Amino acid sequence: MSEKSEQRLSVLKTYKLYIGGKFPRSESGRVYEVTTKSSAADAAGKGKWLANVPQSSRKDARDAVVAARKAFGGWSGATAYNRGQILYRIAEMLEGRREQFVREVADAEGLSKSKAAAVVDAAIDRWVWYAGWTDKIAQVVGGANPVAGPYFNLSTPEPTGVVTVLAPQESSFLGLVSVIAPVIATGNTAVVVTSEKAPLPALSLGEVLATSDLPGGVVNILSGKASEMGPHLAAHQDVNAIDLTGAGADLARELEIAAADNLKRVLRPRSVDFTADPGTDRMTAFLETKTVWHPTGSLGASGSAY
Repeated sequence: MSEKSEQRLSVLKTYKLYIGGKFPRSESGRVYEVTTKSSAADAAGKGKWLANVPQSSRKDARDAVVAARKAFGGWSGATAYNRGQILYRIAEMLEGRREQFVREVADAEGLSKSKAAAVVDAAIDRWVWYAGWTDKIAQVVGGANPVAGPYFNLSTPEPTGVVTVLAPQESSFLGLVSVIAPVIATGNTAVVVTSEKAPLPALSLGEVLATSDLPGGVVNILSGKASEMGPHLAAHQDVNAIDLTGAGADLARELEIAAADNLKRVLRPRSVDFTADPGTDRMTAFLETKTVWHPTGSLGASGSAY
């Protein structure tokens, strides 16, 4: 028995994209190597090989947008309470796979196990935090407006639509969750381009999303080069907004110009401490305000209105 154990080969994991609730390889057939984050003490300057991951193509990006658009109607039409339940379920599923993510984050970001565990715990807690906001954000950014006339005037927030998210390059998990969760909490659907050097936590997150009651297509995850997929997504006429958090200055400028063609909402890159209280900024960044006017009626001879 011991002899057989010594001869056993490990089953290496095949990482795949997550598009429309399914796990395809890139249609291009391309892959690239992912290694552990190298340190100054690493004489070779290169970390340990971890996996070959798909290098997404323009076609993969288009497929992800189609899936996100298809899912938008059902997701945006779900009750805020239901969306909150699903986000909480994601946190539950992550808690059950905590050790896997601790290992992947440690390799991806060059952290000790204890520091990686703190990052994973913070990411799980962030899902819970946004789950609690799904049925409250409308009360914060909406309301009744005083107007000069016999009208009710009510403003309510609505999701923007399909949002492309360029995930942070360095914060491969906490930062990733911090940019995805607010987008979908408010009813949008997302096409996410992962950190190029550290995509494994993001691709594993796809496996969690697939088993957490989140409808297929609400989140679509692409690994590869943001510089390759970004221009196509920024110029795509069926993408309504883009978060440039993971883009460098030159790429962000290029994508912002491309996004102007169909008046996309653009969240510009800025320095962010993902360990801090996230606030509501990322939720309101991808909301539109709908204002409804409704005439009031007179009550009796007094002329008072309701």
